[in-house]
Amino acid sequence: MRLARIAHSDGVSFVALEPDPAAPREKVVAVEIDQHPFGSPTYTGRKWPMADVRLLAPILPSKVICVGKNYAEHAREMGGEAPENPLIFMKPSTSVIGPNSPIKLPPNSERVDFEGELAAIIGQPCKDVPEARGTEVLLGYTIANDVTARDQQEADGQWTRAKGYDTFCPLGPWIDTEIDPSDLSIRTDLDGEVKQDGRTSQLVHGIGGLVSWVSRIMTLLPGDVILTGTPAGVGPMTDGQKVTVAIDGLGALTNPVQNA
Repeated sequence: MRLARIAHSDGVSFVALEPDPAAPREKVVAVEIDQHPFGSPTYTGRKWPMADVRLLAPILPSKVICVGKNYAEHAREMGGEAPENPLIFMKPSTSVIGPNSPIKLPPNSERVDFEGELAAIIGQPCKDVPEARGTEVLLGYTIANDVTARDQQEADGQWTRAKGYDTFCPLGPWIDTEIDPSDLSIRTDLDGEVKQDGRTSQLVHGIGGLVSWVSRIMTLLPGDVILTGTPAGVGPMTDGQKVTVAIDGLGALTNPVQNA
């Protein structure tokens, strides 16, 4: 199942996309889910052609937990080796935006980078999850861009300011509940030029282990997001450019870049 969140003429709804978002847009229908998509969703009976709605961020999390240096080549391009244990940090929920919404470049940063990532979405409240069950508590997966004010990350030493600006966490275009994330191609292009080209099989710490690690630190709630790390090739974006993160089977997440 592919789950999305849409704006339509009557407001905002969670929907299931049928038959397949990869089909031509005019053939895809958004089927409204009653209340929320967790557990066994029920349907209201309302439907909209995709041509008549706008995709939003597929979920509004209580928190976004990110994993740093989880691809070995990216760790090396940042000047070190991948850590023995997952290195985590957080983005505020206010950083989340959806497809085609602009990434706003803060005026006090001289370099803002893209970081294309696979995102795992928590599907149930959980704490102290065994690694072997880590993926069982997930609703599914979507695409993320861990936008980073690189100069501020380097200046501060800790990453909250650099990672936390409004618009610095694009998510979308939908959540896939069935995809196998073990070996997916992940690519980021800037104005059509490929900048990152990796595979999720290159993750240093796997998804089940990440969910377990984080859940031993904090309770995870339905809709919370774990960003699993970015491949090598991160780089700066400037006003007027367009960045696209694409993951096989999950589609593509595109956002324009604008000065704030």
